[in-house]
Amino acid sequence: MLTNEQLHAIKKLQRECELEESIQIKLNWDMLRRRNDKEIHDFFYYADKELTGFLGFYRFGDKIELCGMVKPAYRRKGIFSELFREALTTLSKSNYKTILLNAPSNSLSAAGFINTQHCEFSMTEHQMKCSDIKRYPNENNDIIIRRAENHDLNIEVELDVSCFNFPKEEAKAYNKRIKNDETHEFYMIENKGQTLGKIRIARVDNELWIYGFAIFPEHQGKGIGRAALLKLVNQERVRNLPIFLEVETKNTNALRLYESCGFKSYQSQDYYIYKNPLT
Repeated sequence: MLTNEQLHAIKKLQRECELEESIQIKLNWDMLRRRNDKEIHDFFYYADKELTGFLGFYRFGDKIELCGMVKPAYRRKGIFSELFREALTTLSKSNYKTILLNAPSNSLSAAGFINTQHCEFSMTEHQMKCSDIKRYPNENNDIIIRRAENHDLNIEVELDVSCFNFPKEEAKAYNKRIKNDETHEFYMIENKGQTLGKIRIARVDNELWIYGFAIFPEHQGKGIGRAALLKLVNQERVRNLPIFLEVETKNTNALRLYESCGFKSYQSQDYYIYKNPLT
C-alpha cells in the first residue's frame, strides 16, 4: 500500500509534468490509492530528497498498462529508462501476455522515449467530459439501474469476458479485487427484469468517473446502453460534479453513443504494444 506521503509526492510530480507540456497523464488514481502489499507495481526515483521520477503499472486481465513521468529538470539523465528496466524485471516473473505503454498523445517527452523502444501503435483512448445532457422523448422506462449484489458477480465476470475480452479467471480475480475499492459504486442494468449490463462509478477529487460500462453484445444496438447511461448521468448530475469517462477510438460504436449523450473528448492517450519479450 502506498503511503500518504508517496501519494502526495506522485501528485505533486504529476502536476509539474502536466504544466510543463500542457498534458494530462493517466496514472489510474483509483488503483494507485488501493495498492496492496503483496505485489510491486510502482517504482520511484529520488534526487535531492525529492521524487523526480515515477513509473507505475496497472493490471487489466492479462494486460498491463504502464505509465510514468520524470521531473522536467531531471530529464535526459536516463531516469525513466532505469525505472522502465526495473518494471520489466518485475514483470518478467509474471505471466502477463501484453504490455501497453501509455503516453499522452501530445507529449513530446513521451514520444521521445517511445521512439527508442520496440513498440507498435495499438490505439488511442479519449477522455471525455459530459457537457450537455440530452433527454430523449422516447427514453426507455423499462431500463432499471440497481446496486450490484453478491449474486451478480458471475454476470459481471461474463460481461468482462464478452465485452472486454478478459480471460475468465482473470475477470474473476479483477472483479473481486475492485470490489474492495470503497470509492467505487457498482450497478447492474436491467431491461424488463433481465440483467443485461453493468456500470460503475467513482467519486474522487470532486469528479465523477464512469468505468466498466458494458451491455451484452447480443443486446447492443437496441438503445439500452444509451437509455441506461442517460438515466445514470441524469440522476448523478444533481451532485454538481463534472462527469468523465474513457473510450477507445477504435470502439466507434461506444464513441458515438457517448457523443450522442453529451460527452465531448478533451484529452487523449496513445497506447503502444511493447514488442520485446520479457526475459
